[in-house]
Amino acid sequence: MSDGVLSGAAAAVLGIDDIRARAVAARATRLAAAFPGTAVVGLRAAAAMLNAAAYATAGAGLAALPPDRRQAVCDAVAARPGGTQLLDALKVFFLLAAAESRHATPPPAGGHGTRPPAGRPDPPLTCVVADDWPARATADVVVVGSGAGGAVAAREFARAGARVVVVEEGRRFTVEHFRALSPADRFVALYRDGGATLALGSPPVLLPQGRGVGGTTLVNSGTCYRTPVRVLRRWRDAYGVAAADPEHFDGLLDEVEAMLAVAPQPTDVLGRNGELALAGARALGWRATPLRRNAPGCAGSCQCAVGCPRNAKNGVHLTALPEACAAGAVIVTGARVHRVFVARGRAVGVRFGDREILAPLVVVAAGAVETPRLLRRSGLGGHPQLGRNLAVHPAVSVAGRFAEPVVSWSGVLQSVGVEELHDDGVLIEATAGPPGLVSFLPPGYGRPLRAELDRADRLATLGALVADVPGGRVGARTVRYRLAPTDADRLREAIVAMGRILLAAGAQEVLTGINTHPYARTPDEVVAAASAAAATDLHLAAFHPTGTARMGADPARAPVDPAGRLRGVAGVLVADASVLPTCPEVNPQLSIMALALAVCRPAI
Repeated sequence: MSDGVLSGAAAAVLGIDDIRARAVAARATRLAAAFPGTAVVGLRAAAAMLNAAAYATAGAGLAALPPDRRQAVCDAVAARPGGTQLLDALKVFFLLAAAESRHATPPPAGGHGTRPPAGRPDPPLTCVVADDWPARATADVVVVGSGAGGAVAAREFARAGARVVVVEEGRRFTVEHFRALSPADRFVALYRDGGATLALGSPPVLLPQGRGVGGTTLVNSGTCYRTPVRVLRRWRDAYGVAAADPEHFDGLLDEVEAMLAVAPQPTDVLGRNGELALAGARALGWRATPLRRNAPGCAGSCQCAVGCPRNAKNGVHLTALPEACAAGAVIVTGARVHRVFVARGRAVGVRFGDREILAPLVVVAAGAVETPRLLRRSGLGGHPQLGRNLAVHPAVSVAGRFAEPVVSWSGVLQSVGVEELHDDGVLIEATAGPPGLVSFLPPGYGRPLRAELDRADRLATLGALVADVPGGRVGARTVRYRLAPTDADRLREAIVAMGRILLAAGAQEVLTGINTHPYARTPDEVVAAASAAAATDLHLAAFHPTGTARMGADPARAPVDPAGRLRGVAGVLVADASVLPTCPEVNPQLSIMALALAVCRPAI
C-alpha cells in the first residue's frame, strides 16, 4: 500500500491537513514495526478499504480529496455495518502516532513534552544479554519471566542460597530510557506486540501486556489493592487453595506491601482528574478515596503506563529483582524460552535460542497468555483446562466535559477509587494518561474528532473494571474471548455510574464512549445511551489476564495443584497470574506477588 493511502486515511480520520497527515503516516509506519504481522496487515487493509470507499463515493482517493469530501467518506463508512469498528481501529492507531505531533493537545509545563527532572538512580541488577550467555549452563532454579510472580520467586530462592537464573524475553529499561524516549516510542517498546495484542471476539478486546525486566509492573498504574476477603474465601472454599485463607494470606499481603512501600496516594499531586472524581462521588454519597499505590515519590507526571520518568513507581525491577540479584541471581535478557526440558517425568532445565540452562526446578512465570503456550510447546500442555478460563477484567471508559480546564494528564495516572459498586463486581477508578495513549476513545472522525482533541484539556476521565466470568482461551497464535451477557450488563451499569459521578461533579456533558449515543447531558440520557448499546457498541479494553493455568484441589478442573505444582510432571512450579483461580476483582499485582510467596516458600 502506498504512503499516500495511509496519509490520506490519517488526514480523513483525524481531520488534519496533508502535511501533518504525512508526518503521522510516517510515524505510524515506524511504530507499527513493533506490531505483529497480522495487526499491520489488518490496519493497512482498513486504510485501503477506507480509500476504496473514497473512490466509490467520490471518484478519487482520500489523498486527492478536499477536507469536506473526506469527511463525507468517513460519515458514509460509519453508517455501514462494521464501519465504526474499521474507523475506530484506524483512529486508535493514528492517535498513537499523533501523540507527539504538534497538533496533539499540548502538555502542561513540565509535562510529557519536556524532559522531566532526574529520577532516582536505578538499583544495580546483574543482567546478561542472551547472546553473551554460554551455550550451556547450570543452576539450582530457573525462573521464566521477571514480572510480579517471577521476581518474587527469584528473590525467595536466591535469598535461600539457591543459584538462580531468571530468563526474560524483554530487555532491561532504565530511568534514562523513560526520560529520553517519547511516550509513544516507550509504549511500543515496553509492550508485547507494541501494545497491539488482541483478544478476538465480539467485540474484540485489546489486551496490552508489558515485556521487559520487571514485566507488566514496569507499565501498570501502581495501584495496589489487597485481595478482597470474599475472593480469598472463594479460592479457599471453592477451589481448595489453602494458602488463600485470609488469616494466612493477609500476612503475605503485608509483606508485599512493605516490599513495595505501598501507601495512600498523597493528594498534593493527585491532579484535577482525581479531585473531580472525589467530588462527584461524595456529592452522590458514594465511597471514594485516593488509591493505595507503590509510588512514594510520585510527582504526578501521569506516565505510569509507559514507564515512570522519575523511577517513582516501585515495580519489581526496583524492589524484588535488585534483592534477588544482591543474593546472587542473574537475569538473562532478550531470551524467549522455547521449551522446558523434561526427563523421566521431571523438569531438568530450559532452552532459549541455541542455549540451555540445566536445573532441577523450573518456575514458570511468563504470564497468563505466555505460560500456557510455553507449557504446550514443552509437551506439558496435556491438561484439558490449560489455556482455558481466561478472565481479562474487561473495562470501559467515560469522560466528562467541564467548563474549566482539567488537564487530566497532569497528575496521577490512576488516582482515585470509587467502590460503591465493588461488591457487585464493578470497580471504578479515575484514570488518565498522556494524549493519544489513554483508554478513553474520543468520539467522531475527521472534523468532529479534531474538535474533540482540540478541547481535550476540558475532559475528566473515569474507567471501570468488571470482575468477569472466565470466557477466554489462549491458543498457540491467538487469544479468544467471549464477553458474557451478564458482564456486558455490568459494563453498561458502570457507564451509567461513571456518568452520574461526572455530572455530579459539575460536568456539562458526558462522553459515553458509545458510538451510537456519544453524548449525554443528564443521568437519564446516560441511562438511555447505555441501555441501547449492544455489546459490540462498547469500546472495551482489558488489563489483567488471569486464570489460564489455575490452581485448585480438583485435578479435573485445575492444571496446577494448590501448592503451585504443575500436574503431570515434577519440578515445575507456576507462580504468575495464570494460577489465580478467578478474576481477583482488583488490580492484581499484590495478589500475584503474595501468591508467589505462598508457592515458592514451601519449595525452598
